[in-house]
Amino acid sequence: MDTPVQVRQRGTLTLPAELRAKYGIKEGDTYYLVDLQGIFVLTPMTPLAPELAREIERLRLEAGLSTAELLAGLREQREQYRPGAPADAEQG
Repeated sequence: MDTPVQVRQRGTLTLPAELRAKYGIKEGDTYYLVDLQGIFVLTPMTPLAPELAREIERLRLEAGLSTAELLAGLREQREQYRPGAPADAEQG
């Protein structure tokens, strides 16, 4: 779809209703504006933390681990990248 949009007061752009409906864009949705040397691209800002948390929880359950076991494993892995640092130093 090619359609003109007009910049209004305070830089406001109105996206055509057809596009809002097609992509489920609602008032209050947040987008990231990418400037490719004068070509503007809007991309939805989706929070990754909730998605990552759901995926970690799914994998934890799939592996049959408790939260404590998962955290202990993460501490062990972290030590591989921080040789010499005590595992409980940050829990102080």
